[in-house]
Amino acid sequence: MSNGAGGSGPVAAAGSPQESSRDRPKTRQLQSESLRQDTERRGELAEAIAAGGESESLLRRTNEELTRYVAEARDARRAALNVMEDAIEAKDALKESEKRLLEADRRKDEFLATLAHELRNPLAPIRNSVQIMRLPTVDSDVAEQARETIERQVTHLVRLVDDLLDVSRISRGMFELRQERVALAVIVQSAIETSRPLIEASGQELTVKLPARTVWLHADLTRMAQSVANLLNNAAKYTPKGGRVLLSAERQGREAVVRVRDSGIGIPDDMLPHIFEMFRQVDTSHERSQGGLGIGLTLVQNLVAMHGGTVEAHSDGVGRGSEFVIRLPVAEEKPASSRDGIGGDSSSTAPRRVLVVDDNRDSADSLAMLLAHGGHDARTAYDGVEAVEVAAEFEPEVILLDIGMPKLNGYDVARRIREQTWGKGIFLVALTGWGQTDDRSRSRAAGFDEHLVKPVEHKVLAKLLGDLSANERAS
Repeated sequence: MSNGAGGSGPVAAAGSPQESSRDRPKTRQLQSESLRQDTERRGELAEAIAAGGESESLLRRTNEELTRYVAEARDARRAALNVMEDAIEAKDALKESEKRLLEADRRKDEFLATLAHELRNPLAPIRNSVQIMRLPTVDSDVAEQARETIERQVTHLVRLVDDLLDVSRISRGMFELRQERVALAVIVQSAIETSRPLIEASGQELTVKLPARTVWLHADLTRMAQSVANLLNNAAKYTPKGGRVLLSAERQGREAVVRVRDSGIGIPDDMLPHIFEMFRQVDTSHERSQGGLGIGLTLVQNLVAMHGGTVEAHSDGVGRGSEFVIRLPVAEEKPASSRDGIGGDSSSTAPRRVLVVDDNRDSADSLAMLLAHGGHDARTAYDGVEAVEVAAEFEPEVILLDIGMPKLNGYDVARRIREQTWGKGIFLVALTGWGQTDDRSRSRAAGFDEHLVKPVEHKVLAKLLGDLSANERAS
């Protein structure tokens, strides 16, 4: 019997007990699929979350690495720029060094050419004078003039060589000063004595102003007089005939000031900073009658500096003269026992037995002739072995002994003589062309009493022999 229209009975809800056994497997399959999908979505979500964290970490690491790379790139760029700057500076320095080397080489060539010229200049009148003295009909006045010419030119040659050696010794730190208490006026007078012939020959007027009171220095008289004389000679060379040279000396506070001013050709502005450099000359033209090696002012600067002083050059320009100013520290007032002169009186010289030893026969014979003319008994020997033999027979009081000789050098000769009883009291003088500090030390070690450098002025030798006599009288 039917319970409603068109139906055969009540309809059961899904999952209800009334669900047919036929639909249950399908329902479970749907539920299982839904659960699986849900699980997969959860897994994908978890993976996405995990991947998001890794991405953030990766982004952070990437950012850090990029930052580091940028910093390194910046440092590398800076380093590259520095390298480029260093390379540019090195290139500029190399160019500057090359420029200085080329300049030094040019100045060296100029110096060698000038040296050859300066050496030939005095040799020409010396040769001419020798030829004049050989003439059979030459009268005494002409012969005397020729001798004076030779003496002047030899003095000039000696000064050139001495300046060269002095500069060399100073540059190598092998130069020794013999400082003593000396009056500034004595230095100036000694310099004038050296330079006056050149100034007078150049037709210039020399004016000298000395301090009213004595100014004392602790100085090497010879070297400071040489410095002032070099400035005077420089003024004479570059001042025309009829010009003026003024030399003044005074005390200013704790300094002694020496000025040499001239009315000569002056110094160009671009030359003033370089005027004391080696081989520098204001005028290198061939028209100038007075030359020079370009080392005089360098020598002055070095010698003055060794005395604790300074030297400056001033000029208002070309054609307006120049002035050189030396400043030196003054010494304490002179004690009563100090001397204020150049040397004692050695005019009273007792005759001596003197042996002259030199393998250069002309040198030995001419010096022996001079000594004989001065009243001494002079003998000669021409090598080291002969020197010992002649000394044993002659028993000289003084031996003037060359160092570089054949058979036996001067040092060995001195040692052999000192070994003999008769040789212990002989006054041994090394008379040699070797004048370095080491040479003097070797002389003392070999037994020499004195070391003189060739050529020696006769007045220096006469003073040495005179001092021997004075010491004997005092003892």
